[in-house]
Amino acid sequence: MTETIRYTADVVCIRGNDVLVIERGWPPHQGRLALPGGHVDPGETSRQAAARELLEETGVSISPDALVLVGVYDAPERDPRGRYVTAAYAATVPDDTTATAGDDAAAVRWVPLAAPGELAFDHRAIVHAAWRQQLVV
Repeated sequence: MTETIRYTADVVCIRGNDVLVIERGWPPHQGRLALPGGHVDPGETSRQAAARELLEETGVSISPDALVLVGVYDAPERDPRGRYVTAAYAATVPDDTTATAGDDAAAVRWVPLAAPGELAFDHRAIVHAAWRQQLVV
């Protein structure tokens, strides 16, 4: 049996004590909050994809070099569309950073990093891993 594996990148964008989330505009999990992210395009690294997706979905621009790897998430059932493996990154932005919804995001908002609430997919676990890394740094 052949399994198609899709490669994605997600971003935990931290501003002070908050994390940036989007309201998903499309299925799966339409209307639920999630991290900005998406597919890694041909010819780009996961870091480049993460920075691109953050800009496309929220208007927040960061250098791919500013992203710090949180981890690789590859649980077989993490996405209802099939097998998705994501490289999750974190970045800290200035306190005056603003975000606006674009691309696949119906809305954006800043939520508490320590208590982001329910998020789509396994994004809450990714946020908590990034938060733990922030506490150690």
